[in-house]
Amino acid sequence: MSVMEWPHHLLSLEDWIDLPETPEYQVEAVEGVLVVSPRPLFLHQRAVNRLTYWLDERLPVGYSALSEVEVVVAEKPLTVRVPDVIVVENTVVHANPAHCDAADVRLAIEVISPGSRRTDRVTKFSEYAEAGIDHYWIVDLDPPVSLVRYRLIEEDYEDFGEQSGHAELEFEGTPLEFDLNALTPDAPRS
Repeated sequence: MSVMEWPHHLLSLEDWIDLPETPEYQVEAVEGVLVVSPRPLFLHQRAVNRLTYWLDERLPVGYSALSEVEVVVAEKPLTVRVPDVIVVENTVVHANPAHCDAADVRLAIEVISPGSRRTDRVTKFSEYAEAGIDHYWIVDLDPPVSLVRYRLIEEDYEDFGEQSGHAELEFEGTPLEFDLNALTPDAPRS
């Protein structure tokens, strides 16, 4: 096993851009500190893929759902997160940036995985709110599969309810209905 050389100082956005690709790890920056974690397991990735596809097919015209996009939450000190799913306007997608500014993210979704529960429910919750991301959804794959929706109201997220089973959601005035159980391994694809 080889050891990669990482910066020994707080990262700037320029340092982040210069980092080598690391397909075997998920890499984020939190207040200038590099955070490296294992890539999500297969069942987590399948749930993210299903959720991204489902959402992208049902969003209002002018929006796209994407997975594993680097989002610059803050430049100083640098915080870069990689939400499981984001929703942005198509103009952002067509610009084809290397990373996305939090100001462009309309919805961030995290699917809880082993080791991410506190980060998703506490740390990212406050980071995304401070960055002004309008909607934040947290999906928990533990039975019963559930989704909690938050909406930014005056700089703080308000809880808009938890749903399990058949979820009736809304984004930008468009109703979205989804069987959350379809995210689990043995669920039929719809």
